[in-house]
Amino acid sequence: MKLLHLGLISGFLIALMSTPLMACGTSSNCQIGDRHYRIAMPEGHDGKTPVGAIVFAHGYQGSAAGIMRNKTLRRTVSDLGLALIAVKSAGGGWDLPYSPINYTSDGSAEFEYFDAVIKDASTRLPIDTKRLMATGFSAGGMMVWNLACARSKKFAAFAPMAGTFWLKIPKSCKGPVANIIHIHGTNDMTVPLKGRQIRQTHQGDVMETLAMYRKYGKFGAAEKQQSGNLTCEKRTNAKGDILDFCLFPGRHQFSSKYVKFAWQTFENAGVF
Repeated sequence: MKLLHLGLISGFLIALMSTPLMACGTSSNCQIGDRHYRIAMPEGHDGKTPVGAIVFAHGYQGSAAGIMRNKTLRRTVSDLGLALIAVKSAGGGWDLPYSPINYTSDGSAEFEYFDAVIKDASTRLPIDTKRLMATGFSAGGMMVWNLACARSKKFAAFAPMAGTFWLKIPKSCKGPVANIIHIHGTNDMTVPLKGRQIRQTHQGDVMETLAMYRKYGKFGAAEKQQSGNLTCEKRTNAKGDILDFCLFPGRHQFSSKYVKFAWQTFENAGVF
C-alpha cells in the first residue's frame, strides 16, 4: 500500500509538472536569459488556434506583473480575442537613447530583448506574429516609438501613449514605414506634448516626432475625426499606411479603451 501510495504521489507530481499550470503565464515569469515577460491568452482559448497579441510596455518603475494585475486591460485584450504580452525593462526604466537611465544608449539591448520575446512567446504558444501591436504608456510609449523606428518589421502596428523619443528626435527611421496611432492627453504635465527637463536630458517634442514621421512615410494631409473623447488627425500615404494623432481632454492618464480603439482602428483598416 505504501509503495502504491508513493507511486500515485510520484505520478501526480509528474503530471502536475507537465500541465500548463506550471508554465509561465499571467502570474509567473517567462524567462529569457536574465530578462522575462508575462503572457495571458484570451479566456477560453483552446491552446491550438493562432491568435494575435498586444505587446504592452510598462511605464517608469513598472513591471510585467503590474500590467497583468490590471484586470480591465486583461479583459479588454481577451475580449478582442488576443493574447496580452507584458514586457519588462531590465531595471526601473527602458534603456533608450538620451534617456536618464542611459544617456549614451543606442537602444540595441532593448530591441534585441523584444526580438527575443516575440520568438519565445510564439514558440511556447500559438501566437500569430503577423498580428502584433506594440503599445505602452508614458515611458512605455517612448519604448514603442523607438520600436516603430527601429523594428517596424516586427509589428503590424504601434500605438504609443503619452510618450515619445527622448531629447533628439531621429532624423529618419529604419525599415518599412509603420502604422502608428499616437494618443496623448491635452493637459499632460508629466509628459507634456513639448516634453520637459528630466535630470540631464529632456523628453522629446511630440509634434516634432510626428513631423519627422510624416516626412519619412510621405503621409498626406490630415483629416479630422472624433471618436468618443478622442479628437484625431488621421493621415495615410500612397501605400495605405496609417499615421494618426489623437488627443483627449485630460492629463497623464491611461485607459484600456484606447488600446481597444487603436487595435480596432488598425483592424478595420485591414492592417491585421
